[in-house]
Amino acid sequence: MRRTAARLLTGTAFAVAAVAGTAAPAYGTGGGTGRLEVYPSTAVPGGQVTVNTAACADGGAAGDAGAVGAGRFILAPSARRGEAVGQFRVPPSAQPGTYEIVAQCAADGRKVTGDLVVMLSSQRQQVYPRGSVKTGVGGALGPDPVQTAAGVAALAVAAAGGTWLLHRRARGDGI
Repeated sequence: MRRTAARLLTGTAFAVAAVAGTAAPAYGTGGGTGRLEVYPSTAVPGGQVTVNTAACADGGAAGDAGAVGAGRFILAPSARRGEAVGQFRVPPSAQPGTYEIVAQCAADGRKVTGDLVVMLSSQRQQVYPRGSVKTGVGGALGPDPVQTAAGVAALAVAAAGGTWLLHRRARGDGI
C-alpha cells in the first residue's frame, strides 16, 4: 500500500514537472489561467467531482481522470463567461492518494492539470482538538498549586494595600 502511494506521488511529481517545464511556451500571451480547478479537491470513492478552467473556455476540452480510474470526460463552455466545466465520478474502487486530473483544450491543444485527493470515508470524520495549547501564559489552575496560591496571595496583598492607601488619602493623612 505504501509503495503504491509512493509510486503515485512520484509519478504525479514527475508529470507535474514535465508539464510545468513544457507548458510555459504553450501558454504564450493567450488568455486563461492554465490551471484546472477541482471541486471538491478531496473526494471519497463514488463521489461526484466537478472541474473547471478558464484556459479552455473558447472551445471546451477533453478531460482525463484515468489516473484515478474514472476515464475520459468532456469540458464544455460554461454559462459562466470564460470557463469550461466538466464532471466525472470517482470510481468506488479508487484507492486513497493524490491523483492528477488533465484536460486538453480543443482549440489549441494546451494541457491544464489539477490535483484530486481521494480518501476513504472513515478518514473524513470530523477531528476535534484535544489537550492544551502551549502559549507560555499559563492558567488560573495551572499545574503547580503552590504558584497559584502565591499569585492569589500577591493579588490579595496588592488589593488590601491599595484600599488602605485610598482610605488614607480620603481622610487627608497623605502618603
